[in-house]
Amino acid sequence: MAGGAADCVYWERVLAERCRIYELRNRERISVAAASKLLANILYNYKGMGLSLGVMIAGWDKRGPGLYYVDSEGNRYPGDRFSVGSGSTYAYGVVDRDFDYNMSDLEAYELGRRAIYHATYRDAYSGGIVRVYHVKETGWEKISEQDSMDLHYQYQDEMYSPEMK
Repeated sequence: MAGGAADCVYWERVLAERCRIYELRNRERISVAAASKLLANILYNYKGMGLSLGVMIAGWDKRGPGLYYVDSEGNRYPGDRFSVGSGSTYAYGVVDRDFDYNMSDLEAYELGRRAIYHATYRDAYSGGIVRVYHVKETGWEKISEQDSMDLHYQYQDEMYSPEMK
């Protein structure tokens, strides 16, 4: 999520509540597509009222993995990779340069880590903790949580190492 902290926290809770109600009524989890559509419909009703959020909704359901982008205007887009927030242009630069459909999980984790790091390094409004998760059929797996300053020194050392020259 990106945007106003209060908006992000509030609408995350609203969506979680609505998804839980769906699960209780239907005795199955809501699909990723339906959850994203639900949030987009709710936010559309508040269009032009000053909300500030951009959300990636990711998950795994009967149809397999799903990823959607939803914003505070009620826009909703399906896709295979997104970046949200003011630093997203920097992250997209890294992802667009290095993304490959055949990369290993470890390569994908490192790509995500580098993309988020570059967003936090170049954008004053992006956060300082880089969290990497892997969405699997069995649920979320936390891969890493690192301070962007630690990554800065790690990447700086790699850039100036003899192997990189």
